[in-house]
Amino acid sequence: MSTPTDPSSQRSLSYVGALNEAVEQEMDLDPGVFVIGLNVDDHKGIQGTTQGLFDKFGPDRVMDTPLSEDAVTGISIGAAMAGMRPIHVHIRMDFLLLCMNQLINMAAKAHYMYGGQTKVPLVVRSIIGKSWGQGAQHSQGLHSMFMHVPGLKVVAPTNAYDAKGCLTAAIRDNNPVIFVEHRLLYSTEAPVPEAPYTVEFGKARVVGQGTDITLVGISYMLVECLRARELLAEVGISAEVIDPVSLMPLDVDTIAASAGRTGNLLVVDNAWTVAGAGSEIVAAVCERATGNAPVVGRMGYAPTTCPTTPVLEKDFYPNATTIAARAFAMVRPGDKPWSPDAEPTLPHEAAFKGPF
Repeated sequence: MSTPTDPSSQRSLSYVGALNEAVEQEMDLDPGVFVIGLNVDDHKGIQGTTQGLFDKFGPDRVMDTPLSEDAVTGISIGAAMAGMRPIHVHIRMDFLLLCMNQLINMAAKAHYMYGGQTKVPLVVRSIIGKSWGQGAQHSQGLHSMFMHVPGLKVVAPTNAYDAKGCLTAAIRDNNPVIFVEHRLLYSTEAPVPEAPYTVEFGKARVVGQGTDITLVGISYMLVECLRARELLAEVGISAEVIDPVSLMPLDVDTIAASAGRTGNLLVVDNAWTVAGAGSEIVAAVCERATGNAPVVGRMGYAPTTCPTTPVLEKDFYPNATTIAARAFAMVRPGDKPWSPDAEPTLPHEAAFKGPF
């Protein structure tokens, strides 16, 4: 993995800017890289992530499409098999359901079925998460479905540095990659080098060290876990926070080692807990446990459809307050239940004003 030698000396870039820069640089380096999807040539440019690409590269490499996810996915897979490197922008992950046969039975299996003679270097970008009343059909996190399928890679970077490095790695990868973006991360910023670099898949990152409990935050939930860590510190609980970065391949060893040290593990996801990414992480850690297994827990969506109104969203989605309360109960099971004072809306959450 390439990392900046001195992050403090790097310019700051937004998550959106990092995605845009990664694509532009790879399109400059490789004429086989192209962008395809609904509204990728729009003046808003998919929240800004494809902005300016149409003007620079033209309609042959930045292609708007009709609402025909299944057909366009087939076109992208065919182009990848022919040696090109398509970046298919689906906007919302919910609509990947319209092309599941193409992704699961075609893209994921081609390399195996043709004895390694065929490669499918396809990147599938999709957005997950709440905000702006996205509701039941526009808020779903379905990443665990793709984790289940051999032949697909799944990544969910949580900061601008990893966003650029992971997208660059995904474009260069010879396998289909499901690239998960949470809309509330778009306005966040981080030090990002200008030169192209890659972030290796399958390597989790410890972003905050601690001794009492391990918090694993998937995608945007990492932000909430980091804030929960601050709240827990106020009551004397030291939380270690881990960003998986890559969900498939998944770095279970780093998470298991941390949980073994702290004795407690809480995994927080942007999806339903049943058969989810959090379930896989918890199960894998327990399988690796020797001696006393850590106390484990999962947080994610309640078993109902995603609500639209902010009042219901507040109860439906995990946040720093509910994460801290759950972690406190795990670390101090004999104490009276505790919950920190309600937190105001975080700045990057308030910054999202909707797609139009």
